[in-house]
Amino acid sequence: MTNISVKLPGLNLKNPVMPASGTFGFGDVPAAQKFDLNKLGAMVIKTTTPHATTGNPQPQIHVLDDGVLNSVGLTNPGVDVVIDEKLTALKEKYPELPIIASVGGDSEADYVEVAKKLSDSGLVNALEINVSCPNVARGGMSFGVHPDVVEDLTKKIKAVVNVPIYVKLTPNVTDITAVAKAAEKGGADGLSLINTVLGMEIDVKTRKPVLGNNMGGLSGQAVKAIALRMVYQVRQATNLPIIGMGGIESAEDIVQFLLAGANAVAVGSAHFHDSLACPHLAEELPALLEKLGVDDVNDLVGQVELN
Repeated sequence: MTNISVKLPGLNLKNPVMPASGTFGFGDVPAAQKFDLNKLGAMVIKTTTPHATTGNPQPQIHVLDDGVLNSVGLTNPGVDVVIDEKLTALKEKYPELPIIASVGGDSEADYVEVAKKLSDSGLVNALEINVSCPNVARGGMSFGVHPDVVEDLTKKIKAVVNVPIYVKLTPNVTDITAVAKAAEKGGADGLSLINTVLGMEIDVKTRKPVLGNNMGGLSGQAVKAIALRMVYQVRQATNLPIIGMGGIESAEDIVQFLLAGANAVAVGSAHFHDSLACPHLAEELPALLEKLGVDDVNDLVGQVELN
C-alpha cells in the first residue's frame, strides 16, 4: 500500500494536497460544499487582517488561457469575526481536519495581533504568514522583499504564538533564498511558496488594463516553471519543510514539486477548471506513485537528479 501521508510541524496530513489560501474562503465557498473536506490534507483559510476589508476595485479576477490574474486584495470580515463565526463553524464540522490560518496586515503590529488571536483561539493547527501584503510604513513595498523585515516579523510573531508558523514567500524578488534564510533565522517552522507573480493584461479595444487595480497576481500553469525553480532553490538553502504551489493541476505536477523539494502542495487556479481539483489530485496520486515504483510519497522530496 502506497503511503501518501505527510507529517509537518503542527500538521498530520493524510495526503500532501491542500487548497491555497483564498481559494476556499473559510471553508464556506460553493466548491467547499461539494465534498467532504476531510479528503484534504489540510484546509488553508483566506488571509485574515485585524479589521474587515473589502479588497480592491472591480474587476478583481481575469481568467487567461494558461492562468489567472487577480487583484482581489485581502477581502475578509476581520480576525474577531473569522474566529467567532468562520473558524468555529469549520472546526465544529471538521474537528479532525488540520487547519492553517493565513495572517495579513498593513503593519508589523497588525500581523502580531492577528497571529496571536488566531493562535490563542485554539482553532488552528498552524499559521501561514502572508508577507506579500503592502506595508505602508515602508512606502507601499511588500514586507516579503526585505530579508531583514521578514526575519524581524517572524521573530515577533514566533514570540506570541503557540502553533507552528509557515512564512509565505513572494516570487517578486531578486533572490528568494535570501528571504527564505531570513524567515528561518527568525524562527519559522516552515515555508510556503510561491505567492503570485505580479502581472498585467491590457484590453486592446479599451486600451485599459483588464483589472480594476491595473496590475494583479498571476497564478496557474503560466507560473509553474518559476515556482518549481524557486522551490528547488529554497530547498538547497534550507531544511525547513516547504509547502509548494504555483500551477499545480495534475498528480504529475505534485510529483515534480516534491522532487524539487516541497514536502506538500497547495492548489489554487486549478479550481477555476475543476472545483473538485484537490480531492481529484489526492485520489490520482497513489496510482501515479505506484506506476513510478514509489512506496512512500515522502521519499520523493528533493530527489531531483540534475544533469
